[in-house]
Amino acid sequence: MIDEFKKFIFENNLIKPGDKVLITVSGGIDSMVMAHLFLKQDYKIGIAHCNFSLRAAESDKDEEMVRKFASEHNIPFFTVRFETKTFAKKNRLSVQMAARDLRYKWFEEIRKENGYDLIAVAHNLNDNIETLLINLTRGTGLAGMAGMKPISNRIIRPLLFASRQAIQTYRDQNNIVFREDRSNADTKYIRNKIRHLVIPVLKEINPSIEQTLNEAAERFSGFNEIVTEYIAHLRENISEEKEQHITFNIGLLKNYLHNKVVLFELFKPYGITNALLIDLIKVIEGETGGQIITDSHRIIKNRKEIIVSDEEFIKETSYSINNTESFCNFPGISSARNVRISDTYEIPSDPHIACLDSQKVSFPVIIRKWKAGDYFYPLGMNQKKKLSDYFIDNKYSRFDKENIFILESDGKIVWIIGDRIDDRFKITSSTKKGLLLKSKRKAMIIKPVR
Repeated sequence: MIDEFKKFIFENNLIKPGDKVLITVSGGIDSMVMAHLFLKQDYKIGIAHCNFSLRAAESDKDEEMVRKFASEHNIPFFTVRFETKTFAKKNRLSVQMAARDLRYKWFEEIRKENGYDLIAVAHNLNDNIETLLINLTRGTGLAGMAGMKPISNRIIRPLLFASRQAIQTYRDQNNIVFREDRSNADTKYIRNKIRHLVIPVLKEINPSIEQTLNEAAERFSGFNEIVTEYIAHLRENISEEKEQHITFNIGLLKNYLHNKVVLFELFKPYGITNALLIDLIKVIEGETGGQIITDSHRIIKNRKEIIVSDEEFIKETSYSINNTESFCNFPGISSARNVRISDTYEIPSDPHIACLDSQKVSFPVIIRKWKAGDYFYPLGMNQKKKLSDYFIDNKYSRFDKENIFILESDGKIVWIIGDRIDDRFKITSSTKKGLLLKSKRKAMIIKPVR
């Protein structure tokens, strides 16, 4: 086991010379065996233990045993106590997911605070194939079939090569003390159900099922790398990343509507699931304005493109601005100042910057969402135009129109923020003092190229 442990670390480049490793030790057989294996190596290590307060006195005994082990071997020891059930209820999580979120966040905090380079967790080969079967049962893409990785960011899994039986054998040979979590036998949990009920049946069919599934996971991992590279290249060719959103060219996207696997992988980062694929296809093939709201993104059709946005919409509908300094209270304005206008003053041409005649702007002014019936005199024109018509002429998408704000003074529109000012408020030869407003590019609508 020791030689295999060293070999696995070397072949997967898990630990570099000089790295400090924070070992996560629950007190169970896997983590205690991992701790013993690390003791046999020449690594700088520390031990981190979480007490989740789930098993009363049993949890405290786990903590005490791990603390004693760290003390006996002169290893830095870190521990924390969580009220896991309270956290789970407050955040509407299962107890298992709550424990996972709590421990990984705390592990990372301890790693940073104490100068550790890596966090070692004791997932083994059986954990890996159980994860594969769970993902397959629930429905997954190639990434889910690939199982766990030996290294992910700063998390390493140096026991991923070892079966549960091999770990048990090593424990018996070295008389390693550990504590058994009795909940590991409770089949009300999905992982335990797979472990105790499903895998034994599979072993009747194939006695080497663990090794077979592990090899399959390795192949899927290789396939996943190939597919990931292909999808990244494809996404680069058929989409364009804007400052606030991403647009997909529908003409190019339609070439892949027959291949749901490709479509799923393209839109998976935006919250699309298998269950939403049919709806996505309908939006792509449907009329302008069709949309899907996923858990993380909004996907909407606008003429010949699909717009994907993860920006939070500004919830306030209006802001009252009493002076120049107060403009920055609006999330979409980055700066506001008065400027002296002279014959040599150069008026900015950037639509995200409005240069206005200060004498024509009366405080308080209002920043608000546009509404039906709004009109203005577009810069350079001496006749009024409805905003709704202006938006159509300038190919505003539904997404754009829902999120645009306008600046209003004395009932007159001064500026479509981030786009065009009203001709009545422009700088003229008689202007002495100007008001210079700059909108935040990422906070306001980025209009399509005309």
